[in-house]
This record gives sequence, C-alpha cells and structure tokens, in this order.
Amino acid sequence: MKIAAIQMVSGTQLQANLDRARHWIEQAAAQGARLVSLPEYFCLMGHHDGDKLAFAERAGDLEAPIQGMLSRAARDTGTWVLGGTLPMALEGQAAPAERVRNTTCVFAPDGTLAARYDKLHLFRYDNGREHYDEGRVLEAGDTPSTVTVHMGRGDADLRIGLSVCYDLRFPELYRAMSFQPGQPPLDLISVPAAFTYTTGQAHWELLLRARAVENQAFVIAAAQGGQHENGRRTWGHSMIIDPWGEVLARVPEGEGLAIADIDPLRLKQVRTQLPALNHRRL
Repeated sequence: MKIAAIQMVSGTQLQANLDRARHWIEQAAAQGARLVSLPEYFCLMGHHDGDKLAFAERAGDLEAPIQGMLSRAARDTGTWVLGGTLPMALEGQAAPAERVRNTTCVFAPDGTLAARYDKLHLFRYDNGREHYDEGRVLEAGDTPSTVTVHMGRGDADLRIGLSVCYDLRFPELYRAMSFQPGQPPLDLISVPAAFTYTTGQAHWELLLRARAVENQAFVIAAAQGGQHENGRRTWGHSMIIDPWGEVLARVPEGEGLAIADIDPLRLKQVRTQLPALNHRRL
C-alpha cells in the first residue's frame, strides 16, 4: 500500500496554508496514497510563537477552519489523513487562548476523527544565535496515543504510534507505545516535524532511522522544509523509512511528496530474521 509524507514551507496566512495542504493531499491521493501525513505547524508558521493562539480550535469542532479542512480532505479523497499539528484550545479555557496544545488529529476516510495526540515533549534550544522555547505558549500533553487504521481492500490494518518533532529524541515513548498490554508492536511511527535547520542537519535522519531500526517499524516523517516567510529556515528531508532503516523516499527541501509502498510482509521478514523485539530483557 502507498503512503505519503507531505513536505511544506508554511507561511503566515492560515487560509493559504490550508489551501496548499489540501492541494498536496489531493496530489498524494491521485498518485495512489491511501494514508497521507502533513507536517507539524502545516497550518501556520507565524512571525511570533504567540501568533498561533489566535487560531486555536476546540477539540472536535469540524466547523472550525483547520479541523474542517482535514475532515473534508479525508472524506473527499477517501484517505487516512494524519493531520500534522494544529493549535488546540485547552478544555475550559476562555477565548482568547493564553496557551494551547500542539495536537495531531487523525481523520478516517469517512471524515470522522479517529485519534488525537497532544505533543508530550516541548522543544527548547539556545546556541547563542537561535532561541526556541515552545513552553512559552504550549502546554505539554500527558498521554501517548496510538491508532489502528483499517486499510481495507484486503490490506492488513496498521497500528500507528503518534509523535511530533521533538518527541523523536525520547525513545522510551516509542517503546511504551509499541509494548502496550494486549497490543501488537507498532507497524508505523508517525513523526510530523518542523526541525530547525541546525538540529535537523545534525540529527534528523540519524534519529528517524534509529527509531525505525530499534522498533522494527516503518516511519513516516512529514516535515517543514525551506526558508519561511517569518525568516525561519527548517531542515525538511521528509522521508519514509522501512524497518531495516532503509530510506524508501525523501524530499530534501521545498514542497513535495515523499511517497512509497510499504509492505507488511517486510515487517514480518525483519522481525523473523532478527527477533530483537522478543529479546528484550528490561
């Protein structure tokens, strides 16, 4: 089955970003992808961290611009949509929002919400030239989240572990998702991201391939990739990786699709030849 990671270079205008996201979802579906992923902050890369607060949406509000577009795009194209991230209002908080969660919403092919994940780990970085602190406007999530997607057409279901960007540096998150009681290991790990150029150049591919190898799972990593209107430069290199760590598809920089066939038989082959998941001692 084909899956696609969408790479974007999102700007400061919400509707323009939503239109580009819809375009790429349609392009991926036209090329046969049945599951597509958008990058982190696909809907807005503002001039300031606080800009996203004005666009916070209530959970489950399919009349809201961002969730509404994702739901309609999934339904209209008949694909599973891993909706990058959007600013989700906190329960019980009055508008305007003072803090939000950075939330992934997964939509089924009928347009219904299938899963939600709030980013657990908040990025902070300061090398003397670049300064980032997501905690200024974001509240961290508190619960790992997985979703089983039913692909149909005779294809096997996929158990997907949801994560976002900086989560990639915390391997215990993926172990926790992969070994939940009564559940099989993950088939696919999702990592929508907006890695900085500096940290991405150093660690992005290294960490993605490590997560694929140690969990013997496919990885889909949709990223922001280029020079943004707000002056920020993101690393890009959206990719799809197989459970042996092989990169199956990649978009280095600029908008585009990393699209690849993933085969459940490949999972079985890797796990049979090297049964490392069964050899854990701790």
